[in-house]
Amino acid sequence: MTNNFEPGLTPKAYVIALILIPVNVFWIIQLEVVRYTHPTLIHPLSNVIFIIFWLMVLSAVLRKMSTKLSLTPAELLTIYVMLCIVSSLCSHDMMEILVTILGHPFRFATSENEWQQLFWKELPTWLTVQDSGVLSGYYEGQSSLYRKAHLMAWAVPVIWWTAFILVLMFVMLCINTLLRVQWTERERLTYPIIQLPLAMTGARTDFFRNKLMWLGFGIAAGISLLNLLNSIYPAVPYLPVKRQNIHQYFTGRPWNAMGGVRLSFYPFAIGISFLIPLDLLFSCWAFYWLYKLELMAGSVFGMRNLPGFPYADAQSFGAYMVLLGTAAWVGRTHVRQIFAGISDGFRGRPQPEMQREPMPYHIAFLGIVGGLLFLTLFSYKAGMSLWVIPFFFGIYFLLATMIARFRAELGFLVHDLHRVDPHGLIVTAFGSQRLNTRTKAVFSLYMFFNRAYRAHPMPQELEALKISERRQINPRHTAAAILIATVVGAVVVFWLLLDSYYRHGAETGYYGPWALGFGRGVYRQLENWLNYPQETDVPALAFIGGGSAVAMGLMFLRTRFLWWPLHPLGYAMANSWGMSNLWSCLFVAWIAKALVLHQGGLKAYRQAVPLFLGLALGDYLCGSLWSISSILANTTLYQFWP
Repeated sequence: MTNNFEPGLTPKAYVIALILIPVNVFWIIQLEVVRYTHPTLIHPLSNVIFIIFWLMVLSAVLRKMSTKLSLTPAELLTIYVMLCIVSSLCSHDMMEILVTILGHPFRFATSENEWQQLFWKELPTWLTVQDSGVLSGYYEGQSSLYRKAHLMAWAVPVIWWTAFILVLMFVMLCINTLLRVQWTERERLTYPIIQLPLAMTGARTDFFRNKLMWLGFGIAAGISLLNLLNSIYPAVPYLPVKRQNIHQYFTGRPWNAMGGVRLSFYPFAIGISFLIPLDLLFSCWAFYWLYKLELMAGSVFGMRNLPGFPYADAQSFGAYMVLLGTAAWVGRTHVRQIFAGISDGFRGRPQPEMQREPMPYHIAFLGIVGGLLFLTLFSYKAGMSLWVIPFFFGIYFLLATMIARFRAELGFLVHDLHRVDPHGLIVTAFGSQRLNTRTKAVFSLYMFFNRAYRAHPMPQELEALKISERRQINPRHTAAAILIATVVGAVVVFWLLLDSYYRHGAETGYYGPWALGFGRGVYRQLENWLNYPQETDVPALAFIGGGSAVAMGLMFLRTRFLWWPLHPLGYAMANSWGMSNLWSCLFVAWIAKALVLHQGGLKAYRQAVPLFLGLALGDYLCGSLWSISSILANTTLYQFWP
């Protein structure tokens, strides 16, 4: 079987990506750490879209001089993939947290919190920085990373954590390799998140010649420009597209039991959400309000006084596991083919179809086994009890696979699973008192990749493989690009964050609220685990079962009745941070899509897609320009998100 693949990871693309990675990381740090705006929490990533757009402009200019100087669509998309991977690593929910927690307990232990007696000795020296002299420069600033003592103290943790992150990413890549065909080619999931970069980098320039695209672009750019002027000259009118609280209008009982209610009309969110399947759009905003009704009903019947009610996170976890189990059942034929491919590979008779995969199935299988063995030894050496490790990473990779699945199917811009994480679920199931102190200390160190999953890298990898399939890019190049970006990105993130903290100080006004907040939260949780042991949370387990039952019921209704409009994904996400902020954007997109399909059918929908992609592109480009201007002017200008 012959495949005519386009080379993606060419020397030109590789060099450009290496140049852009530090620039991209510096930009993210300035936005997220210094100015507390978070481009990495929404997808597609606005910072990467902005960079790729201007790379395309530069490539078009260079093409007039020589075609050899321009970038091909395959090269542009490979750079896009690498920058997405790096952005996910350097994010509000990953490595920006890791750096802040490695020295925190050794700097802020006091006689009142008794951290030194509680858990100092349980934190591994090869994964943390414990030297008070090294930490004083880090926290107080007016120092330099490039002193021998500082470099030596950080070198060992940086090397080990980089290796850990690389193996974690490689295991996810192997899992994606085994699942790609089923989700991408057989079930044909829609992958809404990658439609904008695919449209932008198409070999033909139809996208940028489409008048509807420029109409959408102009609407978003006009709103953004007006709000920019308002941030400079308050007399200029402001268009309220950003999130606004309206819960002050619901002060009487039982309405006040709903908690916070926000309205937002972000152009980029409406634009990308237009690509989400209609039933999923409806399910998302409908279940959001059903969740609010559940809160009101709990108030009416006196259940709000029960600790933890309504255990929404437990319900969500149960629903997610049912959804993942359903996907496995639907793909059971593919599972048999996976085992056949693994067996053929070990016999030296790989199937011809393996040429279309990032790696043969037997290599992916060995990668998963070897990667899990490394993670097990790493965690055991760090101090985690051996019996806990398979539970921890089993839950983690199940959640990671679920996130990749529902982003490919739903394409919602934000996927946050606050308080749905391995350590929380293990404590819920077994109680914290059954876990030794060293296990709970490792849980704390692992918080950096288990906080909320809004920038989880596994869906980025799956979307990279989908991009390769759509544009006939060599999948082996894409896999190599992901792993190279992981190593380079991790090192660059460590470098730039540590350099900034040593120059400005992690506890100064410049960085203080950020750099101290995560460490404080992580180690206070550890302190509470040790001082106040918990038993098994039986009500939470019951609500996990209840969430599973509801999700199974919804799936049954969907398979039995074609007209049934509610999808269990909406139920699983009803209480999420993303749904709280963007439900009204989904509502607007649902109305627009329903009207277009009702009036003009599928043809009209396809014609309207550039209009909505233009909304997203205009909002992204203008918003990114204002964020760069904020950095250059060292002032706060209009930020388009959040």
